[in-house]
Amino acid sequence: MNRHYDCVLTVALPARLEDDFIDLALAHPEWVDGFSLAHQEGFGSGASLVSPMERVRGRARRAVLTVLMESQHVELLLQELRTAFPTPEILWWTMPVTAFGRFA
Repeated sequence: MNRHYDCVLTVALPARLEDDFIDLALAHPEWVDGFSLAHQEGFGSGASLVSPMERVRGRARRAVLTVLMESQHVELLLQELRTAFPTPEILWWTMPVTAFGRFA
């Protein structure tokens, strides 16, 4: 698909929700053409330590998805995600894309 990516949507969520979250994102190819996934650890007052391992280590296992998107689709995707995952444990933010391309 030839899209004009003008926005990056980043979503940080508990690792336990990763598979369901990915399935929902992939169910909307009209908005999401693909994304990157990284595994990270969350620290601080917003990090919900659920498992015994997380409580001992003092940090939460997180999945972070980075999605290049058309900004007109961001709110549509966010509404779907909010409906499916009504939890304050999921954080999101957007940033503008000023340039995008491929080397070949």
